[in-house]
Amino acid sequence: MGFRSEEMCLAQLFLQSGSAYDCISELGEMGLVEFRDLNPSVSSFQRRFVSEIKRCEEMERILGYLLREIRKANLAVPEAEIPPVAPAPKNVLEIMEQLQRLEVELSEVAKNKEKLQRNLLELTEYTHMLRITHTFMHSRSRHEALGPQYEEFPSLETESVTGCTSMQRLGAKLGFISGLIQRVKVEAFERMLWRVCKGYTILSYAEVDESLADLDTGEINKNVVFLISFWGDQIGQKVQKICDCYHCHLYPHPETDEERADVMDSLRTRIHDLQNVLHRTEDYLKQVLHKASESAHSWVLQVKKMKAIYHILNLCSFDVTNKCLIAEVWCPVSDLANLRRTLEEGSRKGDATVPSFVNRIPSSDTPPTLLRSNKFTSGFQSIVEAYGVGDYREASPAPYTIITFPFLFAVMFGDLGHGSVMTLFALWMVLTEKDHKRRRPGNQVWTTFFDGRYIILMMGLFSIYTGLIYNDCFSKSLNIFGSAWSVKAMFTKQEWTNETLQTNALLTLDPNVSGVFSGPYPLGIDPIWNMAVNRLTFLNSYKMKMSVIIGVIHMSFGVVLSVFNHLHFRQKFKIYLLFLPELLFLLCLFGYLVFMIFYKWLAFSVRDSQLAPSILIHFINMFLMQESATTPLYPGQIGLQVFLVVVALLSVPVLLFGRPLYLYWLHHGGKSLGVHRGYERVRRVSEEDLSPSVVHDEEEGLSDSGGPREVKFDFGDVFLHQAIHTIEYCLGCVSNTASYLRLWALSLAHAQLSEVLWAMVMRLGLRMSSRLGVLFLVPVFSVFALLTISILLVMEGLSAFLHALRLHWVEFQNKFYSGTGVKFAPFDFSLLPSVFEQDGLL
Repeated sequence: MGFRSEEMCLAQLFLQSGSAYDCISELGEMGLVEFRDLNPSVSSFQRRFVSEIKRCEEMERILGYLLREIRKANLAVPEAEIPPVAPAPKNVLEIMEQLQRLEVELSEVAKNKEKLQRNLLELTEYTHMLRITHTFMHSRSRHEALGPQYEEFPSLETESVTGCTSMQRLGAKLGFISGLIQRVKVEAFERMLWRVCKGYTILSYAEVDESLADLDTGEINKNVVFLISFWGDQIGQKVQKICDCYHCHLYPHPETDEERADVMDSLRTRIHDLQNVLHRTEDYLKQVLHKASESAHSWVLQVKKMKAIYHILNLCSFDVTNKCLIAEVWCPVSDLANLRRTLEEGSRKGDATVPSFVNRIPSSDTPPTLLRSNKFTSGFQSIVEAYGVGDYREASPAPYTIITFPFLFAVMFGDLGHGSVMTLFALWMVLTEKDHKRRRPGNQVWTTFFDGRYIILMMGLFSIYTGLIYNDCFSKSLNIFGSAWSVKAMFTKQEWTNETLQTNALLTLDPNVSGVFSGPYPLGIDPIWNMAVNRLTFLNSYKMKMSVIIGVIHMSFGVVLSVFNHLHFRQKFKIYLLFLPELLFLLCLFGYLVFMIFYKWLAFSVRDSQLAPSILIHFINMFLMQESATTPLYPGQIGLQVFLVVVALLSVPVLLFGRPLYLYWLHHGGKSLGVHRGYERVRRVSEEDLSPSVVHDEEEGLSDSGGPREVKFDFGDVFLHQAIHTIEYCLGCVSNTASYLRLWALSLAHAQLSEVLWAMVMRLGLRMSSRLGVLFLVPVFSVFALLTISILLVMEGLSAFLHALRLHWVEFQNKFYSGTGVKFAPFDFSLLPSVFEQDGLL
């Protein structure tokens, strides 16, 4: 990781038609360049290699079908040990034929399997229907069935003479319809049957014990066997239509018991045969899928690479002879030698008679931003780029963020115990990172934690350090070196007596008494403060001043970093008209506040601490330019404060008018404007530069054309944006300094939450003196550990992380970092997304 982005150049690639595919393939493996589209006005459907891309999409469709079938069979897709290279164009048809042949075979086997499953399901349903309806026909009483039965047949009274019903005399025959229906539809089906048939039906039903699968939806449903008795063909047609509307599975109902027995025997035999055939079909299908799964991952990578190559070739343009492809790429200057070697290797693989070559060309376009990172720095680089990608060759805050971000987090999270837990968790992820990368868990929350494992490790280490400084470990202090305060001296010097102990609930140690205070604690805060009643008052004062000091130093460092941008871009006028006024305004006001804090610490000892004045009162009187009624900190304080305020106020008009007036003079009478270092920084007008071009210092030369470059200059526009910047910076110095007080607030909140958790949970278990206290301590410690991890580590840690993120984005980075660049996106096969990985098929 560098302190600024790498130097880029625009280059032309001249690729011979016969070796262009191999050259692009080699470039994709190396990931060196970013291609530009030389055919922006040509539609995607009118480009030269559209047919090849369609062939790749067809292979992707077949691979998607294949991977879905493999996942249905619960088979793993092993990754290739060595990633395959893009296939040669002459081998593409062979891969296409293999995939098509495999698709046809799988589709035929899958159709046969589905057909067999449907037949088996129908036979199984038919068996259940025959078994249950047999109980309906031989039941002594229809009211004993599981469901209600309707027996209302109007005018069915039997005549005493003939022994026949009126329906039989009319020629109506008794019919039966039987089948299966889903359990959830039974009530509606029953109601519809009653309303339509006017009661001329008898419905009997019972639920099937076995749950059957619906092959269309794949769901497991509870089904009900029903038997409907009716008189007449007209009623039967109505019943048939109702069954069709409710998607009932109807099966023929045997008329006699002998016929029912024959059908049952035939069904048993057919089910047994179907099960054997289905098992063999499934075994054959698994064999085919297992063999295909061994090559599936390689095919996916090959098709992905091949499609990407043809997409890049569509971005290129042909020369007039159609024998050479011309491509334009952005390439880091340091990788030009590797680029030439890669093109030579591609030409050799393509057996080209004329080698491909690269030609560097000048350009006035803004190059993309490239900041190289490794697995340690990538997390911190992501934090910076979440704010915005830096401008080309702009100073990057990422190297400094590696230290400042976990430090500011630790100031708010400082606890030795919590930091140790966080460090151990991050260290476990770091040591087992290879296993986690191999498993590729789909949990997005876990992936976020794992990607930021080095950030968590640094935050944990810095939290251990600040925990030692605060002398805070799970809200308790560690007496490592022994306290520097002694109670014995108070008795030996006759300051305390037995009567003093009996009459005072609280006692105050006087450091002015010889032997009471022997000196500062070697590391951090003295552990005796953990027992003091005024501990919170002491820590409030200490952490509030510490927050202001850290904030002013952090902001001043951001302002100083802007000098490196001005010097690099040869804009020295910004040093005098932007940097110096900004730094003077910040240091004359808030830098002086830091000076007063240190001076008060050093100038006033324990003996005269009662005479120490309030820094806040002096700081307010500094702006009012009046003498304070309290004792001054040092001689000549009033004169120095007036001088600093005057300097701060004078820096405001310089910051407001300096740059617009200089640019006005430069445009109307200064030296001509030009480009710098072979490129021109094009930025938005709202970010301190002219549009559409940038004003450079007098040291800059001429434009690319060799003559003066006419630049449209609008003084009002420049002045407006400079006024916005001046107001934002001056007010921001006040608000940003106050914003750093969040370090104090969150540090105290974390310490108090830790103390409350210890007092309300852990102390209850430690106070039990009986033998059962040890057993009671186990659940108490479990609750304590759970609350510590969930509240103090996760919730408080996330809160401190977000506040540290805000301090870097708003208070630090905006002093020198614009973040309006475009990230370098190299053509790299390893960075290309896969549709199958997004769908979870790989």
